[in-house]
Amino acid sequence: MLAIGLVLNTLGIGLFCWAIFALAVYALPFFVALSIGMIAFQSGAGIVGALVIATAGGALTLVLGQVAVAATRSLALRIATATAFAVPAAVAGYHVVFAVSQIGMPSLAWREIFACLGAVFVGGTAWTRLTVFAEPRPFELAGVVENPSPPVLPAATREG
Repeated sequence: MLAIGLVLNTLGIGLFCWAIFALAVYALPFFVALSIGMIAFQSGAGIVGALVIATAGGALTLVLGQVAVAATRSLALRIATATAFAVPAAVAGYHVVFAVSQIGMPSLAWREIFACLGAVFVGGTAWTRLTVFAEPRPFELAGVVENPSPPVLPAATREG
């Protein structure tokens, strides 16, 4: 029985860690959806109306963030958008790791160290997940690329 408990605890912690990293990029849209939903509910939209408005606001935030990172040519706008998504994820990662580390770690210093590491890793994961689909563009001057790279598969391109 002890072995089964240890295996199930390990699987549970692994699943929890996977969920934290998989959902890291959704921290900002969740916060926006929660804020919009609470404002809508308090202004008299009702439960169903608040849920619909909150879902639309969160989805719009996620889509606009991904489009802004993927489609813009401005490096400053890409960095600002990715930072806007990574900072709430890092804060959420800090608090999750700090809360989980209270279970088996009596030292406050080590809890803080692990919580800071968790914040860095979860924030980095959110940054990476958001920017992974952004196509790196060569430096362009007035719309003309000086040395375009040749296609990877020249036989697969159509000429003429």
